[in-house]
Amino acid sequence: MTTPATSTDVQAHAAAPALSRIKVLDLTRVRAGPTAVRQLADWGADVIQVEAPAAIEDSEPIGGPRHASDFQNLHRNKRAMTLNLKDAEGLAILRRLVATADVLVENFRPDVKHKLGIDYDGLRAVNPRLVYASISGFGQSGPYRARPGVDQVAQGMGGLMSITGQPGQGPMRVGIPIADLTAGLFCAIGILVALVERQSSGVGQWVQASLLQAQIAMLDLQAARWLIDRQVPGQAGNFHPTSIPTGLYPTKDGHINIGGSGGRIFQRFAETLGTSDLGRRPEFASEALRSKNRDALNAIINERTRQKTSAEWVPLLNEAGVPAGPVYSIDQVFADPQVQHLGMAAPVTHPALGPINLVGPGFALSRTPFTMRNSTPERGEHTAAILGELGYNAAEIRRLMAGNVI
Repeated sequence: MTTPATSTDVQAHAAAPALSRIKVLDLTRVRAGPTAVRQLADWGADVIQVEAPAAIEDSEPIGGPRHASDFQNLHRNKRAMTLNLKDAEGLAILRRLVATADVLVENFRPDVKHKLGIDYDGLRAVNPRLVYASISGFGQSGPYRARPGVDQVAQGMGGLMSITGQPGQGPMRVGIPIADLTAGLFCAIGILVALVERQSSGVGQWVQASLLQAQIAMLDLQAARWLIDRQVPGQAGNFHPTSIPTGLYPTKDGHINIGGSGGRIFQRFAETLGTSDLGRRPEFASEALRSKNRDALNAIINERTRQKTSAEWVPLLNEAGVPAGPVYSIDQVFADPQVQHLGMAAPVTHPALGPINLVGPGFALSRTPFTMRNSTPERGEHTAAILGELGYNAAEIRRLMAGNVI
């Protein structure tokens, strides 16, 4: 695992942030919203996380306490302030922040933001250039707009659970909150598209993402099988639904994943297994036939792959041009030399937790290397500084704090 660096090390290697000109107000909670904002914060946007003052906060954030690993991973690279949005003066402060912001991201219930007057129409009157992004369970309009939404429900309604798991064993959820995460990613993409469009139009717009919408979009080929071919996909376990042989195969000491489909790749795969005649057998002579006769083909492959260890098979198959890889536990993932080379354990120093590693981003830029600039801030850590930027003096800040406005 990558050794955590000190804050001095991180600052010494800091690059010019790609999004440093963008100011973002983060009013999100739970996971999908913070995931969207994290994409912007990680690449240098000035993100201000707005939370309720501790005196009026009535719930613990998802991921457990603030110093828990989940919360730390979600909220890095931000500044943090507290603001009571149920107070008229707190709302006035928010509007002053909106006046100079580029982006606001929220995941309130539709009725809540309208009641507070911080919906899109209410805030674009303050700043017509504002890109206002909303994440919800089911969308901002339609018959389910008021329903509460969580990842598990979206996985079920979005069809994912019906195609995940072993055939005949009932629906199965994916091992990560994939509807939350992809809703956040789609929202971030929408924000960036809106910012680019603003360069020509001069005005912002409302970006809307939802867990259900994101989950259905992620069905991709499985959705197309229904929309175009009128096939209802089922569960395929650890095997690709249409491309065989691609899946999980037993070895002498465990399992490996193999991608052996495609004419030339399948022939190289068969030769590496020592079964070069497979491609000439009529029942396996084409992609369609191999898919139709997948059980018989997999039985032959299983018999062969059990004869060597995983560590023996993976290099043999890769050298033959056949995709193959081990099945790692999470600790093994971060011990892998390629994962370490990609920098997926990103170091930062937290004032209370000390040196820690957080999950790195899913892409790289050639001229703007990623750096973990800051650990997750404490609640309200930058409130005074941010209010000072708005022109509030020390006496006014003390008054606001005494009144639980901040």
